[in-house]
Amino acid sequence: MPRMPPAAPILEDDDVRAWIQAQIPREDFSRQRVLLIVPDHTRTAPLPLLFDSLFRHLRPVVDTLDVMFALGTHPPLSESHMCELLGIQEKERARLFYQTQLLNHEWDNPDALLTIGSLTAAETAEISGGLLSEEVPVRINSHVQNYDVLLVVGPVFPHEVVGFSGGNKYFFPGISGPELLNFFHWLGALITNAGIIGVKDTPVRQVVDRAADMIQQQRRALTFVVTPDGAARLHGLFYGEPEAAWSAAADLSGQTHIRRMPRPFHTVLSCAPPMYDELWVAGKCMYKLEPVVADDGELIIYAPHMSEISLTHGKLIREIGYHCRDYFLNQWDRFDKYPRGVIAHSTHVRGVGTFTDGVENCRVRVTLASQVPQEVCEAINLGYRDPESIDVETFADREDEGVLLVRKAGEQLYRLESDPI
Repeated sequence: MPRMPPAAPILEDDDVRAWIQAQIPREDFSRQRVLLIVPDHTRTAPLPLLFDSLFRHLRPVVDTLDVMFALGTHPPLSESHMCELLGIQEKERARLFYQTQLLNHEWDNPDALLTIGSLTAAETAEISGGLLSEEVPVRINSHVQNYDVLLVVGPVFPHEVVGFSGGNKYFFPGISGPELLNFFHWLGALITNAGIIGVKDTPVRQVVDRAADMIQQQRRALTFVVTPDGAARLHGLFYGEPEAAWSAAADLSGQTHIRRMPRPFHTVLSCAPPMYDELWVAGKCMYKLEPVVADDGELIIYAPHMSEISLTHGKLIREIGYHCRDYFLNQWDRFDKYPRGVIAHSTHVRGVGTFTDGVENCRVRVTLASQVPQEVCEAINLGYRDPESIDVETFADREDEGVLLVRKAGEQLYRLESDPI
């Protein structure tokens, strides 16, 4: 039988509100201009509950309380979508929240970014163990200059690039410029998803934390861990400086979001939830399950609702396709002009493999069952299945046969019991 994560108490809504009242000191924010930095729709989070609780707790004592969505390179949100994510009703926007700005991050607008420092070549060589050695400018959304306190409000999960998400990652890449994003995503790709996901202390986390040290404003974080059933319910809340709050949440996430399996599977049906509306984010359905797919096994990303590879990066992905790390490294002169964050995404979706004598051999066969046409899948080096040909229930309860069904994939990490990590 698989080894399940230990159960942790579930916090009821009243427990969450009481915790925020008791554990988040108002004096940290009194007469301050405060910017909340929150996730978009691609993360499971009880954001309406948390935003409402924080607003009621802090708005009476702060000078300003605005919200920025940590989009990274995700597409911008409409104001109505932002209100929906925060739980703000249309009639409340003008009556109760008229003083609250709702802001999108603009990663690709140089005029919206502020340079706050740089990582030197010596620093990047030290952190990466010699994998990379280059100077990297550190840029962040220029709106931060208008605030005294930056309060991150976000979940923590195992993560393919940084080890565990959350904390200072909401600054970098959440509201950062592209240079640092491309640098550390490529660093994570060089280490590989299989080698970094679910690991707490990683070189990429060190990059993120060192960049965050350059921020002049006070930094605070409310981190949390959601239940592994995919519901937006909480197992734990942590508040403080981002490093400490993230560390505590990562420990709990490691106990909550990592499921150990006794053997690998030759077939995995990894179902993308509706919040993954493009492969740029639905790739998590591969990242979290790659460790338990058998050699030459098939992982099917089942996303019948999905029609896009990536609204932001789709053109570039169609040009380079999905390939393993060594495919790019051994032909770097062909790909060195492409953003390394896009190449990193490609390698993470395709997984571990080799490229020898012009032949690519990936460990796992990755198949996409979505509205993306067969000819597009074949052109970008992914398998294709018509989603209408798949009866999800025929994959259920067949783990003893080497078939695994994950009904909401992308946030819980699956590892083998024999995996030393």
